Amino acid sequence: MSTTMFTPQQTQAPMPQPPRVISTKDASYLKDALSWELLAFKKLHFFAQQATDPQVKQALEKAGQMHQRHYQKLLSHLQVNNAQAMAAIPQTQAQQQQQQQQQMQ
Repeated sequence: MSTTMFTPQQTQAPMPQPPRVISTKDASYLKDALSWELLAFKKLHFFAQQATDPQVKQALEKAGQMHQRHYQKLLSHLQVNNAQAMAAIPQTQAQQQQQQQQQMQ
């Protein structure tokens, strides 16, 4: 069994809260969720227009509005300056050196 030794340069202070960064994987999940919410909203709106029973029409409109609110909420999570948020994340000394080398090239 091997153990990994950590030097003081590799340790980081714990983050008090998660960074406001959207990773590629997060963006993919959000894109899928946005698509699902938009499709649900469109279908419910269409069905509400076709409904003749006022109670059914109202229930469909209410459900459609819920999906529209969910869509707007997800969209608000995408209103993040990702580059600025990434710059605010603490980095190890090795990551900082690597970034400096890339900037010099």
